[in-house]
Amino acid sequence: MDRLTPERRSALMAKVRGKDTTPELVVRRLLHSLGFRYRLHRRSLPGVPDIVFPSRKKVIWVHGCYWHHHAGCRLATVPKTNRKFWVTKFKKNIARDNSNAKSIAALGWKSLTIWQCELKQPKTVIRRLKKFIGPPPRDLQAKPGHGDRRTKKNQI
Repeated sequence: MDRLTPERRSALMAKVRGKDTTPELVVRRLLHSLGFRYRLHRRSLPGVPDIVFPSRKKVIWVHGCYWHHHAGCRLATVPKTNRKFWVTKFKKNIARDNSNAKSIAALGWKSLTIWQCELKQPKTVIRRLKKFIGPPPRDLQAKPGHGDRRTKKNQI
C-alpha cells in the first residue's frame, strides 16, 4: 500500500522532469568546460536526444539509472508497491530507449549514453566524451584565461 494519497503521489510524480535534469546539467557543464558547443533536445530526431552535435552527427543521451533501469546499478530499484506496473513501465522505457538508438543509427548518427551513476567519476566521463565526440573545433577550444574579464588592475 502506498503511504501517500493518490493526489499527493500525483503531485510528486508531476515534479519529475524530463529535461534539464541534474545529471543532464552536469554533462552539459563538462562539455562546455571542454570547449564543446551543442544543441539541446532536437525534436527533429527520434527520441529527442538530450545533447546534439549536428555537424558531427552525434547525440548524447543522459539517462537516470532509476527511470531508464540501468542494468546492474544499485539505483535501478523497483518499488515494492504496484510492482507489476513498475516492471512493465521500466521494460517499456528500455524498449523505447533501444528503439530510439536504432532509429538514430539508421539516420547515420552515432549515439552515446551517459548514466547518472557514472557521473560520480567525472574524469572517466570526460574521457568517454572526448573519445566519442573528438576534438573541439579550433575556434571553440577553451583557451587559458579566455573569458576572464578582470584586468591586472582589477585583480585582488
